[in-house]
Amino acid sequence: MIIGLTGGIATGKSLVSKTLRELKIKVIDADQIAHRVLNRTEVIDKVKEEFGKEIINSKGKINRKKLGEIVFSKHDKLKKIEEITHPAILDVIDQKLKKYKNQDLIVIDAPLLFETSLDKKVDETWVVYAEESTQIERLQKRDGLDYSEAKCRIDAQMPLKRKVQRADQVINNEGTKQELKRKVVKLVEKRI
Repeated sequence: MIIGLTGGIATGKSLVSKTLRELKIKVIDADQIAHRVLNRTEVIDKVKEEFGKEIINSKGKINRKKLGEIVFSKHDKLKKIEEITHPAILDVIDQKLKKYKNQDLIVIDAPLLFETSLDKKVDETWVVYAEESTQIERLQKRDGLDYSEAKCRIDAQMPLKRKVQRADQVINNEGTKQELKRKVVKLVEKRI
């Protein structure tokens, strides 16, 4: 079975993913793949061409913080970076799905599961949910953002309520980390 795991920024999706790994489930992490893709020479060249050489740091790599500030404040720039990176990311995910095909359970952890149509490759979708006020609070604490920066990052994503409507399973993360882990363990036990 292939599960697509998604959620909004700062909803707790990473903790769900970590818990799944602790349960020895194969997790394909789209964010990790994206970070590696951003280090590819051809991608760096395209990003530099689109966003300017000031987006490149002294080591010749993409300054992800600066890129984030740009793409999360301008929707057209976010679309452009997605056009540059998504084909390579989706290709790596397909390779990993083939590699893990004999596993009982595989999870694709992808913030843009629905937006990239990755949900069509899975048997079931799980959405990690938290109230927007909780997301903002977590973003401010985790990333040192002010309210407007946190809100801007949330607003740059598909509304979480729309993801919830499309989900097969909603994992509410308004409680403690231990409560969230227990919910994940129960979900996995029902599927293996």
